[in-house]
Amino acid sequence: MQHASYSQYCKKLITSTLLFAMMLGLPGSSALAAPVSSNEETSSDASLTIYNQNFAVVRQTLSLDLRSGINPVNFMETTAHVETDSVILRDPTNGRKLQVLEQSYRADPVSQQLLLSLNEGKVIEFEVQEGNEKKIVKGKVIRSGYVSPYYQSQGYYGGATEPIIEMDGRLFFGLPGRPIFPSLGEDTVLKPTMNWLLKTDRPGAFNAEISYITGGMSWHSDYNLVAGEKGDSLEFIGWVTFDNQSGKTFHNAQIKLMAGDVNKIQLPVNGRAEYAMKAAMAADEMSPAVREKSFDEFHLYSLTNAVTLRDRETKQVEFVRATNVKAERLYVYDGAQIGQYYGWDQDTIRNNAEYGTQMNKKIWVMQQFKNSADNNLGIALPKGRLRFYRRDSDGRLEFTGENTISHTPKDETVRVYTGNSFDLVGERKRTDYHVDSNAHTIDEAFEIKLRNHKEAPVEIRVVEHLYRCVNWQIVQSTYKHDKTESQTAEFRVMVPANGERTLKYSVHYTW
Repeated sequence: MQHASYSQYCKKLITSTLLFAMMLGLPGSSALAAPVSSNEETSSDASLTIYNQNFAVVRQTLSLDLRSGINPVNFMETTAHVETDSVILRDPTNGRKLQVLEQSYRADPVSQQLLLSLNEGKVIEFEVQEGNEKKIVKGKVIRSGYVSPYYQSQGYYGGATEPIIEMDGRLFFGLPGRPIFPSLGEDTVLKPTMNWLLKTDRPGAFNAEISYITGGMSWHSDYNLVAGEKGDSLEFIGWVTFDNQSGKTFHNAQIKLMAGDVNKIQLPVNGRAEYAMKAAMAADEMSPAVREKSFDEFHLYSLTNAVTLRDRETKQVEFVRATNVKAERLYVYDGAQIGQYYGWDQDTIRNNAEYGTQMNKKIWVMQQFKNSADNNLGIALPKGRLRFYRRDSDGRLEFTGENTISHTPKDETVRVYTGNSFDLVGERKRTDYHVDSNAHTIDEAFEIKLRNHKEAPVEIRVVEHLYRCVNWQIVQSTYKHDKTESQTAEFRVMVPANGERTLKYSVHYTW
């Protein structure tokens, strides 16, 4: 039944195309070739470049045998999210010219809901199970509950997704049994299909290449960093995860992953992705699963082995592994709670005596390491999540915090916040404040107490924001400071085990 229906569809397509070609006076319109349909045998050698912005470039080989004149070709190996105006069809080896006279795309494969919609207003049969027996009943399809892919992508369902069937003059929500449909209509497809009318300057059989951009594919990276029971030397393991929601399975595909901020116009949707390990790899004589290189203004990661990526499948591949990555743990005290004043201008800040006097007592824990070859890394790290673990005395891993990084080139330093210290406490209070509006000066003083309840001494970096004015000078301080930014000073204070230290400083502003 399906074969007969498909033949009728092809005959209809050929007839309508021939008439159209004759109307336009196209050469060869008097001898229209039989349609060519692609399948698993005629298209192969897929390769993917997946971007971390929820799209990919697909390249496939398509076996064609074209004749003189117009050739209808049905390509049924595309994804359900292809950008049809991105399609490029070419002969990559012989330079044969291919002209696409017409292209249409159908992404509405046959489903129960679609067939119900095609039979709305009609009486069809339903197979109903009653005990151990099955019987056939008839009902009229009043509403199918079908929602087209376009409206699904827009998040619109209209509350009408449940079928309504009329039986014996009464309306029933839902189906009484398994629907039995008549043969497929001529206007249905079994899978997403691209229909072409092709011309070529050299008839014959050859392998063409089709390339296109598709949505529904994404990838991201994750990093697991494991510290030993003591010290901060890390084992560094990086994974890439790719997610295929494209509507198509790719068998034994060559996959590349593009990292970087590629400008891609995103249509709005309502209602609803010789490097680091050279020394370590050489040690185990294992080839890397992923190779990385610079590409234009981005970085390209190529999987060394072919991968089968099934539709609606998520798959992980390890792409970096390093040991003895030297890391440093930092303790940072930023004691002024000024977030509540967000958006204030400089004059308002300068004239408000209470600005910045609210206190934060938490001391941040930061993890820092250099992404360099000397530190057993040195690979361009795609943006992703860093998860930190530490081994307990029993050898088990315990999670100690996480954060994200943006795209990080080699030789850059990674510094991330992983939580607040339990055993370190800070207190900050203002001890003096004087404004001389005539002289355009402000003098302000602070006292910062740092307490360490650990059994070992720690260094705490005290960050102070000189927010009153861009012209400032620290005139007195119990500890040295570094000017890290135009309005930021950093003090480094060593606090003994189970001890306390006090930082006092005075700042003079002018404007």
